[in-house]
Amino acid sequence: MSENKDPHVAESGDSGVGGAKFVYDFTEGNKELKDLLGGKGANLAEMTNLGLPVPPGFTITTEACKTYLDSGEEPAALRDEVSAHLDALEAKMSKKLGQADDPLLVSVRSGAKFSMPGMMDTVLNIGLSDKSVQGLAKQAGDERFAWDSYRRLIQMFGKTVLGVDGDLFEEALEAAKHLKKVAVDTDLEAAELKKLVTKFKRIVKTEAGRDFPQDPREQMDLAIHAVFDSWNTERAKLYRRQERIPHDLGTAVNVCSMVFGNLGPDSGTGVAFTRDPASGHQGVYGDYLQNAQGEDVVAGIRNTVALAELESIDKKSYDQLMQIMETLENHYKDLCDIEFTIERGQLWMLQTRVGKRTAGAAFRIATQLVDQGLIDEAEALQRVTGAQLAQLMFPRFDEDAKIQQVGRGIAASPGAAVGKAVFDSYTAVKWSRSGEKVILVRRETNPDDLDGMIAAEGILTSRGGKTSHAAVVARGMGKTCVCGAEELEVDTKRRRMTVPGGHVVEEGDLISIDGSSGKVYLGEVPVVPSPVVEYFEGRMHAGADDADELVEAVHRIMAFADRKRSLRVRANADNAEDALRARRFGAQGIGLCRTEHMFLGDRRELVERLILADTDAEREESLKALLPLQKKDFVELFSAMDGLPVTVRLLDPPLHEFLPDITELSVRVALAESRKDANENDLRLLQAVHRLHEANPMLGLRGVRLGLVIPGLFTMQVRAIAEAAAERRNAKGDPRAEIMIPLVGTVQELEIVREEADQVIAEVEAATGVQLKLAIGTMIELPRAALTAGQIAEAAEFFSFGTNDLTQTVWGFSRDDVEASFFTAYLEKGIFGVSPFETIDKDGVGSLVKSAVEAGRATRPDLKLGVCGEHGGDPESVHFFHEVGLDYVSCSPFRIPVARLEAGRAASSSKGSDHR
Repeated sequence: MSENKDPHVAESGDSGVGGAKFVYDFTEGNKELKDLLGGKGANLAEMTNLGLPVPPGFTITTEACKTYLDSGEEPAALRDEVSAHLDALEAKMSKKLGQADDPLLVSVRSGAKFSMPGMMDTVLNIGLSDKSVQGLAKQAGDERFAWDSYRRLIQMFGKTVLGVDGDLFEEALEAAKHLKKVAVDTDLEAAELKKLVTKFKRIVKTEAGRDFPQDPREQMDLAIHAVFDSWNTERAKLYRRQERIPHDLGTAVNVCSMVFGNLGPDSGTGVAFTRDPASGHQGVYGDYLQNAQGEDVVAGIRNTVALAELESIDKKSYDQLMQIMETLENHYKDLCDIEFTIERGQLWMLQTRVGKRTAGAAFRIATQLVDQGLIDEAEALQRVTGAQLAQLMFPRFDEDAKIQQVGRGIAASPGAAVGKAVFDSYTAVKWSRSGEKVILVRRETNPDDLDGMIAAEGILTSRGGKTSHAAVVARGMGKTCVCGAEELEVDTKRRRMTVPGGHVVEEGDLISIDGSSGKVYLGEVPVVPSPVVEYFEGRMHAGADDADELVEAVHRIMAFADRKRSLRVRANADNAEDALRARRFGAQGIGLCRTEHMFLGDRRELVERLILADTDAEREESLKALLPLQKKDFVELFSAMDGLPVTVRLLDPPLHEFLPDITELSVRVALAESRKDANENDLRLLQAVHRLHEANPMLGLRGVRLGLVIPGLFTMQVRAIAEAAAERRNAKGDPRAEIMIPLVGTVQELEIVREEADQVIAEVEAATGVQLKLAIGTMIELPRAALTAGQIAEAAEFFSFGTNDLTQTVWGFSRDDVEASFFTAYLEKGIFGVSPFETIDKDGVGSLVKSAVEAGRATRPDLKLGVCGEHGGDPESVHFFHEVGLDYVSCSPFRIPVARLEAGRAASSSKGSDHR
């Protein structure tokens, strides 16, 4: 990179390698530079540009981090750049880092492009030493404050930078409070804090094998490296996998001059939201803690007061904060999450970002901002996701049931979660992997609890508020969470929780938590349908008196999506009941009707007779008996979806699936033979099972191959479809049937089946006097079919990509086996970011889909293209299908609203929003 107009490039006089610039002052950046400065650094620069009170500082770029992580060494020019910016900062502040008489202190904080709350490291109060702590005490006129700041530095530095077990510091702190007979650390006097500093330094010496560094520059350099290293901690990698954040972004490092919230009652620290992140309602939301530093709030170790109380504590700062919050929300045009500190009545802004929110809040806020004229419909669609909509469709607790409420905390992240109480992360993961549903119960969570939070159905804490670690992480993951249930006494060592009245909840006891109300219940609480599902099913109407504002917001967002999207959304449905439900959910047809499901139940005997047929006459008799039953199925289906397309897939699975299990049947025959009363039919069935047995039936006699080797099977199904369509047409209906041939690998297979089908359709037209326009196409589910799509399109009027089988055949995976055997290891090792059966593998499977689309349309420009694998309802996959130009996606009825929303988002995402 050699052109100075690139933002990564130094101005003349900078000394980066190859001209690269690795350090930016807060006055140099802006919010558009998140890739380079991380979210925190970019937003600190933006607030500085807006003239807001931000402590001076500078940001070390993500490029420096990536160089450090790749090579194990910082870029050669970084130290000199940091020194130059530190000199400028010292000149601006008129004090030197760590000087003895009036020390400049700084914080070193991580800040990746995407928010990763609590996952990476922060160190405050850098620059304090045995000498400078005296100068800080004298300058501040507060000896207690200085020693409290010093003990915090040693504690954070020891744990974060030197790898000392944090519990050792916590135990020493608890012992000091116990000796003084006080409950909170703010009650410790300077004398006790001095002793604590001595203990903390001794812990560092013993555990780290070195003294706590007294050189302030060494402290800062080691802290910067520790923040770089924290990008690759296990908890950070796990969080990125969970949130699908790329692993190659790196983190920026922000070096900021310290302001102090622990200078007494006229100081404090807090977190504020411009709207309620749980509900989306406008108002004053957040937490404030007097005489504290920032980490005290998010750690949840001391219970905060509501932000509204700041008005009575410090009205000047409160009014200024309210004005700044309005400025930031209007500037970012979204809910903002703000960290601030008040130092002796002076308000300082330490961070802002677009705030994480619950699913319900996301929908409400998006429509509110449209009404306020801050964003348009296209942008509103980027503020919500299909995953959030799916959360809103989950059931909720039935509060009319007989239930026993035992506590109430803060409704931090909504949902209805039921599970067995567990009191540590390890147990949560272990029990979850054994199939148990668990609720993780803690006094407060910390980043080390991430494994357990992911494994649990919900999280319950007795401390902390809406801005605590548990609340922020749970909201980001869409997990149910109740925080700050103070009346619950959590004893993690004895693995129990005592509730009001003295009842003890032991580990393994069932509890239920409601993240929408904050209520905690004993036992399992019954659930009722979500009002959003009731809306989609037509049992609640937006705009009606009894419709809540959430339903109204969902209705409006869905209307936006339906207006924007070009992808149509169909359903995978095999009977009239599912078809009608899908239609209520907004399906625009059926993209996959699996006829094999019609052959089960009371028709199994007829199918067995077909399989066992020894002569053409027996086979034809069986097919003749099946024909009217199949026709009845299709009449019902075409009636339910009248006026909409219905794609019927001819029989796909191998025939052995319609016969009894080989082991069960063998035992039955063997027992009967020992009694000398063997059933002739069982003997014939066993012979057929052995004859049809395949080592890998997924790649055997199935799909189009069945239609070619069993005369009359596919023609019977085609006749049933054609006669049902003719009957509906004669009844003034509007059937729009499409016939799909499965597992085609070569155009010759399709041509043979198509010729027979066309003949049957012509016969039905002649017999009924009804002209039928039945499109005939195929399922693209084999790599060869995708690679020869141009040829296959000569005989197909439509393609439907069967991405489940295509994924299996491209990867060489048998889904029934591999997901249980090694997918967990692949996900943990980062080989997969997500299962290729959940989200389409764009590089492999997606590449075949894209080439098949292009080749198919080159042959037949009007070729209709869809997808009917499970990927059709996956949010990320829907965007891919939009990009490659499919006409529709098809998915299970419950996922139709999600697919509709994501299709709208895909069509309106040209601006590429970074909201997460």
